[in-house]
Amino acid sequence: MSLAIQRIDTSQPDSAAKLAALRQNLSPEGNVVSRAGKQKTIEVFGKPLTPQQAVEQICGEVKARGLDAVLEYTAKLDGAELTAATLRVSAKELQAAHSAAEPEFLATIRRIRENILRFQTAILHKDVTVDFPEGGTLRQRYVPLERVGICVPGGAAAYPSTVLMTAIPAQAAGVAQLAVVAPPTPFGSYNQDMLATCHELGITEVYRVGGAQAVAALAYGVSGLSKVDKIVGPGNLFVALAKKHVFGNVDIDSIAGPSEVIVIADETTRPDFTAADLIAQAEHAPGSSILITWSPSLLDQVADELAKQLPELERGDLARQSLENFGALVLVRDRDEAAELANQLATEHLHIACDDPEELLANIRHAGAIFVGPYSPVPLGDYAAGPSHVLPTGATARFASGLSSNDFLRPGSVIHFNQSGLESVADDIALLAKKEGLTGHAHSVALRKSSDH
Repeated sequence: MSLAIQRIDTSQPDSAAKLAALRQNLSPEGNVVSRAGKQKTIEVFGKPLTPQQAVEQICGEVKARGLDAVLEYTAKLDGAELTAATLRVSAKELQAAHSAAEPEFLATIRRIRENILRFQTAILHKDVTVDFPEGGTLRQRYVPLERVGICVPGGAAAYPSTVLMTAIPAQAAGVAQLAVVAPPTPFGSYNQDMLATCHELGITEVYRVGGAQAVAALAYGVSGLSKVDKIVGPGNLFVALAKKHVFGNVDIDSIAGPSEVIVIADETTRPDFTAADLIAQAEHAPGSSILITWSPSLLDQVADELAKQLPELERGDLARQSLENFGALVLVRDRDEAAELANQLATEHLHIACDDPEELLANIRHAGAIFVGPYSPVPLGDYAAGPSHVLPTGATARFASGLSSNDFLRPGSVIHFNQSGLESVADDIALLAKKEGLTGHAHSVALRKSSDH
């Protein structure tokens, strides 16, 4: 079966409009929902709310009514009848999942944990002290957050990797309390591999709740689930919108949309590698996969490889839908235009698979994570390398970064002057304070000049 994937030639006058549409296609604006989703909204709320409106109502009720609202929405949206006693996964269940896990799986988890911990510990911010010449010290210190909530998806697949890529950076930073929330599904908080992973990492708080109600419970706190300081981790549109809604009550990592990849390739790149890389991202369904090349022959070869490989894969049909709805094969003039377009799109994952990739990398400013060379495919970062796979999407890589251990540290300054140090800047403080009409500020400093107190 041929693949109806969009082709864009930047030499054509309509290319700019097509690229702009491509950028907007997967943006989490909150108004795109499936027919089944619309029907479910009517059933639950009695009217056709937008996802944004639904999230606002859910969060508002959880804030006002606490656990009762969480349990009610879990029953209505997930069909799971839970109680205050069954919302939290028990220590016995976590231990049982760990005991039943395959030894090979646990060994893999341990090896990946070491990879992630090695990288996340190495990049940690360190306290800095600067001496003030006239008498005093200025310090920048980093204190770990006390309590963090982690959202783990569980709709279409199980994601032990998300536990690894969120919890281990937090642990590297020194976060003492981690609360994992996952929907009450076979892929979520009933998934034995996910529970075994939590137990292996020493996570004792796991809750059977997902969606906006889980985010609200973490943000506001409910009976049996204490409020957190920060919420991290991926999720569907409702999770993303809920994180946006509660930001300010708590910190969040990002407002993430569907996953994305751009592969920059040329005639030296193996077309089967490139096709496989595009499919790997598309199988998230939805997922955006874009090839950028200045080689017309490679573009055709990759299209042929996509058509060849898709039928052979378990999620090939889902990947096909994503490639046809959100993918593109883009022909540019040269390497410079490829870099320019990649910066414009500011993708979540950028794989530079062309000849002399380091030279092209020097011209890239905006990407969530960059993968260089034929043996650095995106799944390497998704699962095992060390940097977190929680990355900015929807062109937010122009200003946002991937999750790291440093996101779980709160920086703060410490100022410790002696009298001579204060006196050396006292006149400057007084002048500025009086300019701003804050004479009390000036008085506070003047009082300490040449004082024996």
